[in-house]
Amino acid sequence: MTTPTRLTEGKPFATLLRFTLPFLLSNLLQACYGASDLFMVGRFSDSIGVCAVATGGQVMQTITGLSIGLTAGGTVLIGRYFGARQRQDIAHAVKTMVVVFGLISLALTGLTLLLLDPICTLMQVPAQALETTRQYLFLCSWGILFIVGYNVVSGILRGLGDSRTPLLFIAIACVINVSTDLLFVGVLGMGAPGAAISTVLAQAVSLLLAVCYLACKGLLRKYRKSAPCFRMVAAKGVLAAGLPIALQEGLVNVSFLIITAMVNSMGLIASAAVGVVEKLIVFSMLPTTAVSAALSAMTAQHDGAGLMKRARRCLRLATGLSLVFGFACLALSQWNPGAMVGLFTVDPQVIAQGALYLRSYSLDCVLVCFVFCMNAFFSGGGHPLFPLVHSLIATFLVRIPLSSLLIHLEHPSMFLIGFAAPAASFLSLLLCQWFLNRHYSRKEPKAAATGFPRLTRPAP
Repeated sequence: MTTPTRLTEGKPFATLLRFTLPFLLSNLLQACYGASDLFMVGRFSDSIGVCAVATGGQVMQTITGLSIGLTAGGTVLIGRYFGARQRQDIAHAVKTMVVVFGLISLALTGLTLLLLDPICTLMQVPAQALETTRQYLFLCSWGILFIVGYNVVSGILRGLGDSRTPLLFIAIACVINVSTDLLFVGVLGMGAPGAAISTVLAQAVSLLLAVCYLACKGLLRKYRKSAPCFRMVAAKGVLAAGLPIALQEGLVNVSFLIITAMVNSMGLIASAAVGVVEKLIVFSMLPTTAVSAALSAMTAQHDGAGLMKRARRCLRLATGLSLVFGFACLALSQWNPGAMVGLFTVDPQVIAQGALYLRSYSLDCVLVCFVFCMNAFFSGGGHPLFPLVHSLIATFLVRIPLSSLLIHLEHPSMFLIGFAAPAASFLSLLLCQWFLNRHYSRKEPKAAATGFPRLTRPAP
């Protein structure tokens, strides 16, 4: 049987670093994985195919983000039970995750197939690319089951302290996706539909490998012997932890869409500049995202073991590690922002406007180090709702209104508009610090003090 890792043991920084590195590599591979279809179609197909993949990819990314957020609830719940040595409850949570997310994946697949035309209309797909986009989305929709399934298995393993095996699965999927993209798009000339088929095949293989791994390591056999197959209290625990995270991810995507729509009113150059800078910011935040994801699983295990004082030390270490990357990105953005924007475009006007936007926006690379890590600490420590609450406040009271105000000035400046994101993050930081001081004292809290359900007595 596989040997789970107790993240509550050993030196905190060494444990955090070992657990974070696979997360970081997974994030980088997923970023490359997502860019593969667009790159290949842009290389071997026409602008219609590029438009179809770009639009359809945005829709599928939203669904993937929702899946990751929801299954993160399972990681937190399993991590807490593992930390508390509640072996029977781990079995209930695992099987409940399979049932719940199996139903969710089928529902998402049905809804996406049913709403293909309304989705294309809402995304304002150009008429000449409408049919190709519809084909791309239709084919990608059949991979939703595999996307959710992979994230379920990854969530289970990470809750048990294993972040390396999911990295292996995503690495294999990435190789398959790039290889089949070359075959279907490059050699056979299938365009966007070929890219969709390639993606679904890679997703299916990654899920198959994940299930085979669980079977070979004895986890499926172990959990099959534990009854019942579904526990409502476990389902509530998974969704209670995962739904706020998923809604927060959705909220971020919605705010990006709203701000992008507002910036589009400034013209093509501004729109292109914002699009390029958003890509740069996403890549720059990958290390912070990886550290915070690792911290969430670690905090869950510490919460289950009643070691939240040690978890606060892990929070400080994680924040410090994130700040190394955050300040590095800020320094690069201030030193030569034009060169960074020039990685994605050769248009001198876009580079000039993007450089202005990046100079101010890059302050967010530092502020999110605090916010992301505290969000992970709250989610893993039994308070998953607060990150959603402060994100709602910061987004709708600061980021969107301030962006709108600056965009509609008589002489709008991309440099000033870029301050909207760090201003919102600064408010989130203040709220997070207040919540941390209020709900986490220096005294060691009891393991049962959080909002997660306990299904059985902890094993000795």
